[in-house]
Amino acid sequence: MSATSPAKLNPAKRSTFRQGLLRFRKEAFFQYMALTGGVFLLVFSYLPMFGIVMAFQDFDPAKGYIFSRFVGWYHFWMLFSDDAFWVSARNSVILSVAKFALTFVSPIILALLLNELRPSFFKKFVQTASYLPYFISWVVIASMATTFFSGGADGILNPLLVKFGMLKEAIPFLTYPGYYQVITVLLDVWKFTGFSAIIYIAAMAGIDHEVIEASIVDGTTRFQRVYKITLPMIQNTIVVILILGIGSMFTGGLGGSNFNYGYLLGNTLNMSASDVMDTYILRMGLQLGRFSFAAAAGLLLSTISLILVFLANWVAKKIDRDEQAIF
Repeated sequence: MSATSPAKLNPAKRSTFRQGLLRFRKEAFFQYMALTGGVFLLVFSYLPMFGIVMAFQDFDPAKGYIFSRFVGWYHFWMLFSDDAFWVSARNSVILSVAKFALTFVSPIILALLLNELRPSFFKKFVQTASYLPYFISWVVIASMATTFFSGGADGILNPLLVKFGMLKEAIPFLTYPGYYQVITVLLDVWKFTGFSAIIYIAAMAGIDHEVIEASIVDGTTRFQRVYKITLPMIQNTIVVILILGIGSMFTGGLGGSNFNYGYLLGNTLNMSASDVMDTYILRMGLQLGRFSFAAAAGLLLSTISLILVFLANWVAKKIDRDEQAIF
């Protein structure tokens, strides 16, 4: 009895396969782009997740993942008993909450203000000037901040404050923990507000102008139009940005990573405020060689972020009957 090929047994499947192959050839350029992105995601995002096992091992680089001794939850217990960890966790929460609150609200306000302006040179100038800081390197921003807030004669802020009698003597702002937190939060607002506002401006561009014109005929004020028309029309965008921001809150939220400022502007004098969980993990893992301990701290941070994403999504579902959630 001669064997029959699967293609002959399933002509419908063979036809579907041919159609898929034909479609792939027509869209070859885009398919290869998607495939490249998928490979990149696999290599740099999913395969490294195997390193999570380090958190449960007494990892030895010479032995590797397979032969390193398994210690279970030991590193997590040691983590919770480390005072430096709790200091970095406290700083992460303070900075992240402050940055999240300001970098979430400020782009919406800026977008609403720009949306109310008529097309003009001033509107274009403000929009361009506001999002240009986003493209400035973190290192450049840190250098600018160091120069601007320097307590020496080469600083910018201190000589002005002393000249106008607001200070008796120069203050090295970046060496004071309290000043450090305020400065980094304001730098994040300056860097990200303009760029984040583009998302909301794009959402406002999709609002039906007939609705706005009808409200003008009804005699509504600008504030009423913003509150009753513009904000409800872009609430889906706001909720999506909110959920994503909450998910990354402990690593910097909608603004940049807490690590950037902590690493570039942190020093021994402001360490009580600048040491965040990211710099703590770097110090433990690469500087002190406690790889498993650092992996445990990183896994804890990632787990908290994942829980926050699901929690924010669940709250969004409960508020608006599944219409506002991402998944």
